[in-house]
Amino acid sequence: MSQITTLHFPPTDKSVANLAASGVTGTVVKTGNTVIDALQTVASKAPVCDVPGLDWDQSRVILSTVHRRENWGEPLQNIAKGFLQILEKFEDTALLLPLHRNPTVRDPLKAALEAHPRTFLVEPLDYGQLVGAMRRCYLLLTDSGGLQEEAPGLGKPVLVLRETTERPEAAEAGTAKLVGTAADIIAAEASQLLSDPAAYDAMARAINPFGDGRASERIVKAVQTYFSA
Repeated sequence: MSQITTLHFPPTDKSVANLAASGVTGTVVKTGNTVIDALQTVASKAPVCDVPGLDWDQSRVILSTVHRRENWGEPLQNIAKGFLQILEKFEDTALLLPLHRNPTVRDPLKAALEAHPRTFLVEPLDYGQLVGAMRRCYLLLTDSGGLQEEAPGLGKPVLVLRETTERPEAAEAGTAKLVGTAADIIAAEASQLLSDPAAYDAMARAINPFGDGRASERIVKAVQTYFSA
């Protein structure tokens, strides 16, 4: 399809390079990802994420989502162990974990984590609640692809619970870091961000490679220019 497309709107420099390497012939305009536009629109309304018993002002909240198939089984158990190590080391932290509906994911996480008093296992959040949680959390531990793009748009560091990612731009920009699923490594990487303000700020202040919230404007302008030529 890309070979016959007239207007291309890739979100990142790497996407632009990939199109060039593919030999596309249309007009290419780097715009950023429109998901960041949507994120900032929702965030501007100051959505909340109220969770019974969770005091956002008293705890540094770690927001996590885990669901990917490659993490089922032993990796999921190791991830949960890493969470517990973090909670035990930092008494001012709490874990907010919306549970995937798949029992293959949900049941092991509940078994491993629900007894801990600073773990809050909740049902899946709607998008407004998720943005509210991202706004208030301290950092994210996730295997989600989308959150690797969105959380940096709110200045939140992301530790990626995977060995590889289809969003290498995040790791290259320093907004996210691949940490895998080994419990000790997860705990060590999170510990650095929880105990070293300089390391935290370096990630929190890194420029999000996926956009600045103006992708839609650039797309509209490019389309208008094309049709007025």
